[in-house]
Amino acid sequence: MKRRIYFDHAGTTRLSPDILKTYETLLETYFANSESLYDEGSEVHRMMEKARSAAAGLLGVSANEILFTAGSSESNSMAIKGTCFARKDRHHIITSAAEHSSVMNSCRMMEEVFGYEVTYLPVYEDGRVRTEDLQRALTKDTAVVSIMHVNNETGAINPIEELAHLVKTKSQAFFHTDLTQSIGKLPVNLKEIDLASISAHKLHGLKGSGILMKKSHVPMVPLISGGEQEFGLRGGTANACADMVFARTLRLAMEEQPRFAEHTAKLKNRLIEQLKIIEGIEFNSPEDGISCIVNFSYEAIPSEVMQNALNERGFMVSARSTCESNSNNPSHVLLAMGYSERRASACIRLSFSLENSEEEIDLFVNALKEIIKRYGNL
Repeated sequence: MKRRIYFDHAGTTRLSPDILKTYETLLETYFANSESLYDEGSEVHRMMEKARSAAAGLLGVSANEILFTAGSSESNSMAIKGTCFARKDRHHIITSAAEHSSVMNSCRMMEEVFGYEVTYLPVYEDGRVRTEDLQRALTKDTAVVSIMHVNNETGAINPIEELAHLVKTKSQAFFHTDLTQSIGKLPVNLKEIDLASISAHKLHGLKGSGILMKKSHVPMVPLISGGEQEFGLRGGTANACADMVFARTLRLAMEEQPRFAEHTAKLKNRLIEQLKIIEGIEFNSPEDGISCIVNFSYEAIPSEVMQNALNERGFMVSARSTCESNSNNPSHVLLAMGYSERRASACIRLSFSLENSEEEIDLFVNALKEIIKRYGNL
């Protein structure tokens, strides 16, 4: 069978054998409803709260500030909509023009359905938001500011601590950040951050498992009505065993963070060095972006053609956010950075983990050269 090489870790990651084993063991025993009053239900509840406290400790917040969700898309939606609905006197949201679709579409819904005003801050050629733009956009009517930490397409790193401090000192708005692509990969200080989203499947954890960190001073209206689960903010029977292993998933990722950064930086540097000598390659990721993402374009070959050609040769890559992979539209992130539609329609994203090797980088570059030679005149 042809060797398959996975370069799409920003899309999702392979489930850790450690997490799988722990999860399977928990499933065999802890099947009871965590809200039940009998002993088995109480034990599930106790185990969930133990995991909640452990996750809180890893993030430097209180246990009552951790809400278990189904992933970052839900967490992002809760952070924006739930907080806005709780602040009836404010009708302005600030985000950036390069956010994940779960944030962009939440903001569009607040505009189109509920009449909110949304300011979409520009990003520049480095893919980042500028503090001065945010300061100019803040008003007395601003309810929520939502800016991602690391861009999922380019790896650009926003200065979220600086942005959060500005929001805290210059307004009464709450600051939310999407940590999906940064947690376990970069140090994160949540001291002045009010809300933060995390997804387990980006950390070799379970799909359908996430966290919304919501500081206790932030008001919120639940989007899912039901019982008193998750402090009354997310109704429905808990996905208890998935919630139980989240803390372990997070701890393992954070323990590996230094090794991850060192290893993926070597891969990124090796790839960039080899791509630089190929005529026509344009880099979309900033030089100081995160170590595990490289985004580039070869304008003569559209993204879909390049992806299919790479797939035939055994390489799994993406072009833009996996949530938008079925769209043939140009990358909205690259367009926001000021690049042409042609360049934004020819982008390719590679994203690494500890499972990748330098040999795989070399094999990829050789395959890319073959594809360019064959399809480069399209």
